[in-house]
Amino acid sequence: MLDVDDVRRIALSLPRTVERELWNIPTFHVAGRMYVTVPDDGTSFAVRCPRLERTELIAAEPGKFWVPAHEANSSWVRARLGALEDEQELYDILVDSWKQAAPTDLAESFDN
Repeated sequence: MLDVDDVRRIALSLPRTVERELWNIPTFHVAGRMYVTVPDDGTSFAVRCPRLERTELIAAEPGKFWVPAHEANSSWVRARLGALEDEQELYDILVDSWKQAAPTDLAESFDN
């Protein structure tokens, strides 16, 4: 099963990513912009997700993705680590969030 260490390892493998502790939780940033956090008890993580896409994502896979009430107006979504299919799915989710936060030239030059 995937865990916080997998999130950390993959996030830190992405270009120019740094880990910072904020709000007493691990957060990951590219070029100063946060793109993933590991809130709560480490069973989930939060990533950037445009609100229109987020609604569709949650509707399609409500057991995997959700948004806490206090984050309803944000452009973030949470994913349950235990609901992910495999490490490749985790990687794809993290890369998508990283690309949203990374400077355009860096995101466009990244070949995953």
